[in-house]
Amino acid sequence: MADIRKKLDENVDGLFFVDSTCIDCDTCRQLAPEVFTDIGNYAAVQKQPQNDDELRAALRALVACPTGSIGTIEKMDIKSAIAEFPMELEPDIFYNGFTSPDSYGATSYFLRHPDGNWMIDSPKWMPHLRDRFREMGGLRYIFLTHRDDVADADRYAKEFGAERIIHRLELSAQPDAERVIEGLDPIQFAPDFLIVPVPGHTKGSCVLLYKNEVLFSGDHMWWSRNRNGLSASRSVAWYSWKEQVQSVKLLEKYPFRAIYPGHGERKALTADAMSAELRKLVQVISR
Repeated sequence: MADIRKKLDENVDGLFFVDSTCIDCDTCRQLAPEVFTDIGNYAAVQKQPQNDDELRAALRALVACPTGSIGTIEKMDIKSAIAEFPMELEPDIFYNGFTSPDSYGATSYFLRHPDGNWMIDSPKWMPHLRDRFREMGGLRYIFLTHRDDVADADRYAKEFGAERIIHRLELSAQPDAERVIEGLDPIQFAPDFLIVPVPGHTKGSCVLLYKNEVLFSGDHMWWSRNRNGLSASRSVAWYSWKEQVQSVKLLEKYPFRAIYPGHGERKALTADAMSAELRKLVQVISR
């Protein structure tokens, strides 16, 4: 729970506030960009909710915050906000919310599929999510893009008898994972699912391409609201920026219209428009 005694001075006065335990993970700004803003090392309230939609968005951000850094000066009923997760982004693809501090607030997703449902990366363990996943048909696979964003994947795997998928070079994060990816060649895991190793952020980072349309990109690449385009960053290429650049170039051969990252903005365009954005990014990072 946020502590009013730790309230940041940059918050505008009103119902919602952010305290100094914030880790600036961007979760709140993704869910309620009208209400929350970036002030450097923290998020803060830039405008109090002005209508019901903004209020609902702010409450979603409150319950999704990994560190419980968002609070209200009056007690609010958050049950309806909790009930909105997993939140549908497009047919059969959902944002789980309830981000984990263990993965620095990384986004995780639920994908409903007739051959068995997938979770991409992991939220914190939440009985609400467990129950909702069960209602939606359970989990067959948990795809882990890299070591940083595994959070409570082991608990969800045990609960549903799901198989965790992770690259061998990231295996120390989930040493008892059921499926281990080897090497650097793309793997057609199932008809709708292509796994592509993309070393750079970490040595064993992988992305998941769904139906040649949707790219679950982990921390490899994301949409940036600041530059209004695809982005990748040398500052988070913990393994190798040179390899990161080559891995981004590699993705030019794969069509996709939407990108769902672990960190950064989600974005859906047409396939042609997304390809154009990817070419722009390659030009920028290749300089």
